[in-house]
Amino acid sequence: MMARDATLAVLFPGQGSQTSDMRDRVQEDRPDLLALARDQVGADPFELADEGTRWAQPAIFCASLAGWKRLDDGEAAVMAGHSLGEISALVAAGALSERDGLLLVAERGRLMQEAAAAAGGGGMLAALGDERGAVDEVARRLGLTVANDNAPSQVVLSGESGALDAAASELKEHGVRTRRLAVRGAFHSPAMEPAVAPFREVLEEIEVKEPRVPVLSGVTAEPFDDVRLRLSQAIAHPVRWLDVMRAMAARGARRFVEVGPGKVLTGLVRRTLDGVDARA
Repeated sequence: MMARDATLAVLFPGQGSQTSDMRDRVQEDRPDLLALARDQVGADPFELADEGTRWAQPAIFCASLAGWKRLDDGEAAVMAGHSLGEISALVAAGALSERDGLLLVAERGRLMQEAAAAAGGGGMLAALGDERGAVDEVARRLGLTVANDNAPSQVVLSGESGALDAAASELKEHGVRTRRLAVRGAFHSPAMEPAVAPFREVLEEIEVKEPRVPVLSGVTAEPFDDVRLRLSQAIAHPVRWLDVMRAMAARGARRFVEVGPGKVLTGLVRRTLDGVDARA
């Protein structure tokens, strides 16, 4: 085991970070995960990743663990994952086995997709700009949830599609740029509540160990205290990613490395924290 680097934070991405080459990376670095993923979800999740969250989540999980294998510049002092990335982080930290982690992301994706279908769809809208007061007011009035507090100038709203369209129109008048996310559901909002209890039942069946390094929860922005509780809550709770980044910096993190596909989290770190190094 390499010496722990007190300045190193390792980040694991969530949905929306998939890339066209991620299957190739898994095939090269962790081919065993491909077979395990097919067993857990009944198909190759990489081939279906664009068809729904039940496939995208296992694919991103496998790609994240393949990226974790490539990291060879020291052991992290702290870890965190954005949304489904929390499970990847807990596996990397030794709190969950890889098999159980893959089972969790497969069931999580399936349950979230079913909840979205039962709610009639919905979606998510990124709001980019410094007018946070306007974003909060529009969200409240239109019945939307601030699902991801990602950075000082980026939040993501979640809710019914018509309300998201209205929010985009109103926020444009306030000088706030918006972008619809490529997801088919109002994730991290009350629309996901039907998935919480069934997912907690799945969590009760797996073994949870003490992580080797602290893993921060997106629900509390503090180290996981009750893994089963926090992972089940996270499905319908907002992701406090801004608070998570600040908490890692307060612990002494100065180097942030994102493992897995994409570089979404790297960009958020750079927009949030001064005087740190961030790379994917």
